[in-house]
Amino acid sequence: MKVSDELNDALRDETLLPDARLEALRDFTLILVRNRGHATDAEIKAFLDAGYTRRNILEVVLDISEKVLSNYVNHLTKTPVDKEWDRFAWSRSTRS
Repeated sequence: MKVSDELNDALRDETLLPDARLEALRDFTLILVRNRGHATDAEIKAFLDAGYTRRNILEVVLDISEKVLSNYVNHLTKTPVDKEWDRFAWSRSTRS
């Protein structure tokens, strides 16, 4: 997807993203995930003020739902990872 290593690392390590608009997207996505789809008017306004639209809100919900569905199915069926994807394996770095 041509995503930079810097961006991938920041997402995985939960550090500040190199772009404020992407940071707003991550913040809003985490708000919806952690609050089971609930967001305050102020949280929605912050997302919209970052340059996103109400349509983008629905797209975030759709993306979350696709990820949940995929994860649940893979967990229940114990879907193995294809060998060619092994090189993309990642685990959280330990923090001191």
